[in-house]
Amino acid sequence: MRYTFLLYTDPADIAHLGPEDWAELKTVYGQYIGELQAAGVFVDTDWLHPADTATTLSLKGGTKTVQDGPVAETRETLGGYFVIDVPDLDKALKWAEKCPAAQTGKVEVRASAMGAE
Repeated sequence: MRYTFLLYTDPADIAHLGPEDWAELKTVYGQYIGELQAAGVFVDTDWLHPADTATTLSLKGGTKTVQDGPVAETRETLGGYFVIDVPDLDKALKWAEKCPAAQTGKVEVRASAMGAE
């Protein structure tokens, strides 16, 4: 079963990070990716540009609306994701606990509606 981890962080909590901090974070995430790969559960991951660079499109009610920025105004923003393939939610939650984003923000775990491929 595929699970997606949506990684949320309050930008204010990471605004103080300098280049060395970001390099260290990349190393930590690289180690986490390596663990996922070694376990044979890794499917995909990506970092996203900040929410204020987003463009949101809607065709609701037959009217096209395009707005700059995210859909909702929230403190915590979506910063990236992981997709893993594990047998059940318990295993997914164990991997989510190891995700570095859980230390500074939140990891939302969602099962794929399409299941495992």
